[in-house]
Amino acid sequence: MSRTTAILGISAYYHDSAAALVIGGETVAAAQEERFTRIKGDAAFPHNAIAYCLDAGRLHEKDLAFVVFYENPYVKFERLLTTYHITAPRSLRSYLRAFPAWLTGKLWMENEIASEMGIRKHIHFCDHHFSHAASAFFPSPFDEAAILTIDGVGEWSTTTYGVGRGKTIELLEQIRFPNSLGLLYSAFTYYTGFKINSGEYKLMGLAPYGSPKYADLIRDKLIRIGHDGAVAMNQDYFNYVGGLTMTNGRFNDLFGGPPREPESLITQKEMDIAASVQEVLNGAVLSMARHVRHKTGMANLALAGGVALNVVATGLLSANGVFDRLWIQPGAGDAGGALGAALWMWHQKLGNPRTPGTPDGMHGGFLGPDIPPASAEDDAILERLGAVWEVLDEVDLQRTIAEKMADGKIVAVARGRMEFGPRALGGRSILGDARSPDMQSRMNLKIKFRESFRPFAPMVLEEDAAQYFDLRQESPYMLLVAPVVERRRISPPADTSLFGIDLLKIPRSDIPAVTHVDYSARVQTIDRLRNPFMHGVISDFRRRTGCSVIVNTSFNVRGEPIVNTAEDAYRCFMATEIDCLAIGNRFFHRDQQKNRPLNDDERAEWLQRFELD
Repeated sequence: MSRTTAILGISAYYHDSAAALVIGGETVAAAQEERFTRIKGDAAFPHNAIAYCLDAGRLHEKDLAFVVFYENPYVKFERLLTTYHITAPRSLRSYLRAFPAWLTGKLWMENEIASEMGIRKHIHFCDHHFSHAASAFFPSPFDEAAILTIDGVGEWSTTTYGVGRGKTIELLEQIRFPNSLGLLYSAFTYYTGFKINSGEYKLMGLAPYGSPKYADLIRDKLIRIGHDGAVAMNQDYFNYVGGLTMTNGRFNDLFGGPPREPESLITQKEMDIAASVQEVLNGAVLSMARHVRHKTGMANLALAGGVALNVVATGLLSANGVFDRLWIQPGAGDAGGALGAALWMWHQKLGNPRTPGTPDGMHGGFLGPDIPPASAEDDAILERLGAVWEVLDEVDLQRTIAEKMADGKIVAVARGRMEFGPRALGGRSILGDARSPDMQSRMNLKIKFRESFRPFAPMVLEEDAAQYFDLRQESPYMLLVAPVVERRRISPPADTSLFGIDLLKIPRSDIPAVTHVDYSARVQTIDRLRNPFMHGVISDFRRRTGCSVIVNTSFNVRGEPIVNTAEDAYRCFMATEIDCLAIGNRFFHRDQQKNRPLNDDERAEWLQRFELD
C-alpha cells in the first residue's frame, strides 16, 4: 500500500466515541467526540471528531482508503441474543430497551456508518479486544512485547493476552463474558453511588481512605481468581447479565444495605468497600501479568482496555517488576479503540512493516485540535467575550506561568494540540504549586467544584523524578501511581483522631498538594521531547523555588469534558476562580478582564450545563 494510504478508525455507540486518522502508518490525528459536543463521554456517532481528523489530514471522505469500526457488531449481537435467551424472562425489560436500536440500526452497522458519513464504502470491523491490543502494541516503543487487554466486555471477551512482534499481533487466550474484572469494578462503582464508565476513577481515589475489610468477602462470595489470573464471577450477586442494574438484592444483603444514593454523604463504609475492591483488582492484575510473562517469555508488556486506566493497579504492576517495562496506551478505553482499529488495518491486515517510534508513536498524546500561538479567529472570539490579554513570546510565557505559580497563583493552560485520552497532559491543564498545603482543597472546591477527597496529579521533570517518587520507569501519560520517597514524607501526629476524608487535613509530604493519604501520587514525568513547553515551565519553576514538581489537573469543571477551543477555555476561566490563563501565547489576568467573573448564582446556572459525573 502507498505511504499516503489513509485509514479512518471509529469507535461509537457505547461510550467515549472517537475517531482516529492513520496515513501511511503514521498517526496523524485522534480525538473524542465529547470535546466538540461538550457532552461528557458522548456515545453518539463522532461526526465532529471525524471532521477534525479529515481536516488535520487535509482529506475528504472520498480520499479514505479504509474505514474501520472498533468492534464486530454481529458477534456482539450474538452475545446479547444468547444472554437474553438464557436469562429470560428476567431480562425482558433490558431486551425491550436495547433491541429496537439493534434491529433498526446497530445490526446494520455497515450501512449505518456509511450513511452517517455520506459515503459508499465497505466498512471493516476489527474485534473489540484486537482494537485494544493494536492500540497498545503498535504505537509502543517495543519491537516485541506481551500484550494484555482488560475491560468490561467487548463482543465476548473481557480480557485477552497475546504477543506482538513487528507488524503482527497474536492473541493467545481470553476470559469470556460474564466473567469480567472490569465489570466487577464497575459493579462496586455503581454500588458506592458513582456513575459507571466515569466514576471508576472516584472509586480508585477513594480507596486510600479506607481499610480493605471486605476483600476476603469479595474473594469468597463474588469472584474466584486463579493462579493464572483467570476470573470466575458468582452471578448470584450481580444483575448485569440481562438486567438494568449492576448488582441485585443478594449483593445488597452481603454488604449491609442498598447502593449509596448518588451525591449523598460518603461514609466510611464506601471508603472501606473501595479499598477492598481495589485490593482484589490489584491481586488479579498481578496474577494475570505473572501468567502472561510465564507464557510469553516477553520482557516488556503493552496494556490497553479500561482497566489499564486504573493507575493504582498499573503502578503496582510496574513496582513489582513482573515485566522490565510497561507501556500503556494513553487512550486505553473505548476511545483508543478507534486508533487501534486503524492501526490494525495498516499493519495486521495489510501487512505493512512497523518501525517503533521514539519515544513512542503517540506524539506525547497531543493528537487533537490545535490552539496556535496566535490566531485572528481566536482573537475575534476572545474580544467578543470581553477578554483582555497580553501577548508573550514562548520563553516569556513559560517564565510568567512559573512566576505566577511560585507566587501561589493557579494558572490554566490551553495551547497546542489537545490530548487524546482522559488525562490532561499539559495542553489543556490547570497548574499550581505542589508545595502549597491548601492547593488541593482550593482546586477541588473553588475550581473543579467536585468532591473534596479526589487527589491531584504531579507533573515532575523526568530527570528529577527519582528525587520525589519511587518510580521504576518513565510515566509520560500519567498512568502509573508511585509512592513519594521516604525522605520527603511527613508522619502524621501519633495522637490524631482523624480518619476517612478528614485525613486530608494532615500534610503527608513537602509536596502535599499531590500526595495522597497513603503517600502515593499519580505521576506524570515531563521530558523535552514529548512536551518541550511544559518542560520549560517546570524548569523555570525549579529555578525559582528549588522544586521540580507542580500540580496538573484537567482544564474543566466537574462533569465538563476537557476544554477544546479558546472559547471553551476562556468561559471556564471566567466561571471559576482560576487566577491566570494562557491561551496560545496570550496571557490573561483574572482581575484585568472587562467582564466580571460569574457570581455564585450565575456559576450555579452555568454548571447545570454539565451532567454530574
